[in-house]
Amino acid sequence: MNKLKLYVLALTALIVCSAKADEGMWLMQLMQQQHSIDLMKKQGLKLEAEELYNPNGVSLKDAVGIFGGGCTGEIVSGEGLILTNHHCGYGSIQQHSSVEHDYLTDGFWAMSKDQELATPGLKFTFIARIVDVTDLVNEKIQSKEITESESYSDGFLRKLAQELYKKSDLNGKKGIVPQVLPFYAGNKFFMFYKKVYSDIRMVAAPPSSVGKFGGETDNWMWPRHTGDFSMFRVYADANGEPAEYNAANVPLKTPKHLSISLKGLQEGDYAMVMGFPGRTSRYLTVSEVKERMESENEPRIRVRGARQDVLKKEMAASDKVRIQYASKYAGSSNYWKNSIGMNKAIVDNNVLGTKAEQEAKFAEFAAKENNAEYAAVVGKINEAVAQTAPVKYDFTVLTEVFFSGIEFGSPFMVMENLKKALEEKNDSAVNANLESLKQVFADIHNKDYDHEVDRKVAKVLFPLYAEMIPTEKRPAFYQVIETKYKGDYNRFIDEMYDNSILSNQANFDKFVKKPSVKAIEKDLATAYSRAKFDRLNVLREGFGTLLDDLQLLHKTYLRGLGEMKLPVPSYPDANFTLRLTYGNVKSYSPKDGVDFNYFTTTKGILEKENPNDREFVVPAKLKELIVNKDFGRYALPNGDMPVCFLTTNDITGGNSGSPVLNDKGELIGCAFDGNWESLSGDINFDNNLQRCINLDIRYVLFILEKLGGCSRLIDEMTIVE
Repeated sequence: MNKLKLYVLALTALIVCSAKADEGMWLMQLMQQQHSIDLMKKQGLKLEAEELYNPNGVSLKDAVGIFGGGCTGEIVSGEGLILTNHHCGYGSIQQHSSVEHDYLTDGFWAMSKDQELATPGLKFTFIARIVDVTDLVNEKIQSKEITESESYSDGFLRKLAQELYKKSDLNGKKGIVPQVLPFYAGNKFFMFYKKVYSDIRMVAAPPSSVGKFGGETDNWMWPRHTGDFSMFRVYADANGEPAEYNAANVPLKTPKHLSISLKGLQEGDYAMVMGFPGRTSRYLTVSEVKERMESENEPRIRVRGARQDVLKKEMAASDKVRIQYASKYAGSSNYWKNSIGMNKAIVDNNVLGTKAEQEAKFAEFAAKENNAEYAAVVGKINEAVAQTAPVKYDFTVLTEVFFSGIEFGSPFMVMENLKKALEEKNDSAVNANLESLKQVFADIHNKDYDHEVDRKVAKVLFPLYAEMIPTEKRPAFYQVIETKYKGDYNRFIDEMYDNSILSNQANFDKFVKKPSVKAIEKDLATAYSRAKFDRLNVLREGFGTLLDDLQLLHKTYLRGLGEMKLPVPSYPDANFTLRLTYGNVKSYSPKDGVDFNYFTTTKGILEKENPNDREFVVPAKLKELIVNKDFGRYALPNGDMPVCFLTTNDITGGNSGSPVLNDKGELIGCAFDGNWESLSGDINFDNNLQRCINLDIRYVLFILEKLGGCSRLIDEMTIVE
């Protein structure tokens, strides 16, 4: 039997000794083979495996889906009502907001279905089917139809997905999107049939003073008092199938929705989270952890911090700018602070030492097995990382500054094509490229872009890039700045932002009216954009085949680690696919003399209140409800109102919005964050410190009913007292 098949057996081996009970983002389709369901039951689960995931019928997984492009949402009524985080719905709330209708500040409550707002571009995705295609991929490798490296490639995976989809009974069904992904570093492959709904409407969102209470100060922190939720609804055609927005569409009649428990929770209670964690890197070597810290996190911290200082100042000075940049700032700041916390936690939690111990144990295992491939693999990974680390640093700085930080630019390829068409006097090609240019201009100068704010960002980031990257490694426009502009960044930026073809409507109209080769050749934004992409391509070439080599080395390393751990099964790194994690409600003590309780109440909201700090403003009506203890049936037995709670569930980005379920599969909360002390968790799970911060479902219902006046939504739900 070959090594690959041995490893696959290892992945599905019977558990005879316990792993860390709370660690692991488990594939639901492997629950019974890996017997993780047995451990869940030992910890308190009262459901059978088929009630969680049933490939041949309806189960809890059918009430959970992908919200937008990077979060999780759950169905909480038979009419397609979605619960997710406020920060997941934030972009959509911002999309609907204006100075006249400031839903970010005031909140939004649809008092009837006809008030629910269509949200173009927003999608909700269910997982219709999961199929193991490992044997098929391995057959293609063994027959030399593809190489091992090609098995990871997007091109091959997309082609395989389409081939399998066309042969399936789902071919031609509305909304079906097929996807094949590698797991365990390419030791297994699964095919996902996704069903995507594109008519999603905004239903309810608390004001940001509730949904983002604590703001960036409290982000990743405990204790927490953030009402981080929003609600949307899936609409479908008359047959319940996906359809683009149409006034005739109706709420989706869902085959499964989550029941909601008001029974409350106690420390030690069983809790599980079902959702779509984005990315973890639990199987890195010491050298790769250092690379993450120094080549990715450190430059990201520096660049985003500088940009956010500009945005924060401009947003504070203008409500218009605040609304325009609210979602951009929140998205940037979230992983800026995450990178800071991760680097700190890696040091504080001795992650490098833990990884070194793992490598030492693996070396002993390789020697014991007399396996030369295993014995050499870590050294080969380290050699490759020594070459990728400096390139990755340059790549991170370039992309953070010129692709994520600064928004203005020019579609240089369209300009090149237009220039060629003008030279050849090809009128049809000229007109086609001008139409493309009109669309690009509209995309740049959209309602969420401010040219003057972006100019100020550029004036900070251009010189910062020069501080971080040596002269010989900078894009070509830096040479122009040094020679023609005598090193004056502001002068170069002002000329580009004032005079380029796409700078403003007047410039653009003038060019479109009389396009010329000379104008294109003189255009600073076009030269700037071409140069930044030229530099990006140089860096991509700098990786060469190293990234492919590293993938294959990791395939070997993970196979060996799996064999070393036997009979305990392994779980794959997160890759934004459906996972289940289980644990318990639990407090924690991050350091000597500090003990954190497992839940918070509305008392903490008033304790944190600061009318002069936008992050800690408490709405007058909410304050009145808290002071009067007007909590209705959602209060604790002592009359207090719960807000958030902690569990030991293993989550990461992408799990935002995931349902937190009790031992009966009833909804008790909504996951929205991790804790500061364990932000190294994407690299190394710490069983003592890792906590999942969750919003108590009772606080959600309290806000809906008492603050939002949306009892109609609660009436839709299945409530268990």
